[in-house]
Amino acid sequence: MNDKFDYEAIEGFSITRELYDWVEPALLAVACMLLIFTFVGRMIGVEGFSMLPTLNHADRLVSSRIAYTPTQGDVVVITMPGVHRAPIVKRVIATGGQEIDINLGIVYIDGVAIIEPYISGPTPGGADMQFPLTVPEGHVFVLGDNRGNSMDSRSNAIGMVDERLILGRVLYRILPYEHMGMIH
Repeated sequence: MNDKFDYEAIEGFSITRELYDWVEPALLAVACMLLIFTFVGRMIGVEGFSMLPTLNHADRLVSSRIAYTPTQGDVVVITMPGVHRAPIVKRVIATGGQEIDINLGIVYIDGVAIIEPYISGPTPGGADMQFPLTVPEGHVFVLGDNRGNSMDSRSNAIGMVDERLILGRVLYRILPYEHMGMIH
């Protein structure tokens, strides 16, 4: 029987074990973050000034798509393949089956003027859309809150947005810190 103990083998095992003890939780944390940002919440940055005064350029937001059905008034993140390189942030004004009209700066849904305390001024008519119009089922009509400086559903470039292109509803602003809070 050999009484010699192989300390080198144990030393190597110890280093490998310690490395594993550090790498395993780091990989688990990264996997959890990926799952959370994929299925629970997504961070997005605002580009431009179309959502003033509600949101500012470079605000950082958290949005979620879990069990989400678009409703009037929601601020949403939309992907527009072929139109914009980055997702855009807009407000849902009308959903499938609703009739929208814009007349003398006022937005009407199914013939009733909507109250919009979040906008920066009157709503100009459509860039190349003719009103009134009915939103197709499975689509939404979106506008920016800064109506005089927003490319939105009033333009054929964006038009009616298929609900499948909505990445999620904006829930929370995380940056800048002085404006952190829920988005309505």
